[in-house]
Formats: sequence, structure tokens, C-alpha cells
Amino acid sequence: MRNEEGLRIQKIESGTVIDHITAGYALDVLRILNIDGKEGHVVSVAMNVRSDKMGRKDIVKIENRELRQEEVDKIALLAPRATINIIRDYGVAQKTRVKLPEVIRDIIRCDNPVCISNAKEPAEPRFYVVSTGPLLLRCHYCGREMGREEILKQFSS
Repeated sequence: MRNEEGLRIQKIESGTVIDHITAGYALDVLRILNIDGKEGHVVSVAMNVRSDKMGRKDIVKIENRELRQEEVDKIALLAPRATINIIRDYGVAQKTRVKLPEVIRDIIRCDNPVCISNAKEPAEPRFYVVSTGPLLLRCHYCGREMGREEILKQFSS
């Protein structure tokens, strides 16, 4: 990433670059990935970077770590336009766009304490996407609707 003064964030040899994150959501992405800086990975965060496609966007680079599919699915909850770039030997080895499925399974739990998915029953948490902007999910079992803030609370340490 360059600007008039030069390089803002240097290239990484290997790891993951999460690009096209909705502006202002980079720290939330780090939270849902349980990255707090104590893991030892070098993490670079750029927020409110100018983007031709989005106006403004955030970018997160994580050195020496590739994301698992379940982590990519979590990112899709908050940044449905994000792209995941796997970097190897300073080049993009794989580039994918996150996809928010119509049904979210076993990623988050219903915040209704009496929902059957929170009981000791074999009921896999399942949500339907009601809206992506703003994000709104509806529980399959009890109908409780959850927004971005309720979802983020589940990823707090």
C-alpha cells in the first residue's frame, strides 16, 4: 500500500491479508479472530484507507498465519465484502472473497437464554440472515433477532 510519502505498511513474506473490510471494523475483525497482540504474530492494521470501490476501507495483515474456514466465516458476519489473500513468498498464493451464507450454522449462539439451542439438547445453533446492512440474524428456533453488537459480544474475551 503506497501513498505520496511512500510505503505505509510493508509487504509480508507469508500470512494473511484481509482487505476490503468495512471502514471502522478492523478492530472488530481482530476481536472475532481472538487476536490481541499476545500471540506473537506481527499484525498490521490500516483503518479508513482510501478505496476507489468502497470510498474508505480497513485492511488487516497477519504475518505467519493462514486463516481457517471457520474464521473466514466469522469475518463474513461483519465484513461481507472482505477479501482474504493468502501470502506465500511475498506473493498472493490464493485470493477469495468472503461469502455470507443465507443460513449461519454453529458459529454463534442465540442470546435468548431460554432458546432450545442453549439447553442441553442436541440443537445446533442456526440463524437466518434477515439483512446484511445493517447485519440482522434471526434464530431458527425461537425467532430472536440479533444485530452486530449482540454478535460481537460473543467474541469478547
